[in-house]
Amino acid sequence: MASSKVTDYGITYLKALHKLALLNMEGCPVTAACLKSLSGSSRDCCTSLSGLSSLKSLNLDARQITDAGLAALTNLTGLTHLDLFGARITDSGTNYLRSFKNLQSLEICGGGLTDAGVKNIKDLTSLTLLNLSQNHHLTDKSLESISGLMQLVSLNVSNSRVTSAGLLHLKPLKNLMSLTLESCKVTASDIKKLQSTDLPNLVNFRPE
Repeated sequence: MASSKVTDYGITYLKALHKLALLNMEGCPVTAACLKSLSGSSRDCCTSLSGLSSLKSLNLDARQITDAGLAALTNLTGLTHLDLFGARITDSGTNYLRSFKNLQSLEICGGGLTDAGVKNIKDLTSLTLLNLSQNHHLTDKSLESISGLMQLVSLNVSNSRVTSAGLLHLKPLKNLMSLTLESCKVTASDIKKLQSTDLPNLVNFRPE
């Protein structure tokens, strides 16, 4: 369904897919009202849907998705992968992430987050991949907030205000294999030093 013109009405045809585990709605012009029906939390819009309770992976990379859309998904507590790459999620919206305790992969790159919003991510301790790139207001405090996500394997905070000083907060992340900090105030030598002293599993990093 990615990059298609499927709308709220078209989503009603998913009603029979009770065991659907993966749904890619990237670029589709759906609304928050329809997302409520996907999660079984509303009877408006797509009234015939009973809720996709088996859903594990959901891609909602679309600019029209906002905090309201994320709020509509909170019944989908089984989600392990959530892609909101281009969605317009703000700090307020990140409060709804607390419903997704099983998340292993999360991407929020619409530019609306600050350090305050990242604090709501720190309790998602199952995360192995976190992409917060394009959020220009994030600082070293965001790295401090996520320093307890010990399972992280991949982290991207590119195009932010993160500096070399903030790298100290990443020392506990011993499982980290990929680190992307492009267009930040961080040099390749800074990352290499961190790699040699504290992150031996780090094999891919940018800048390099």
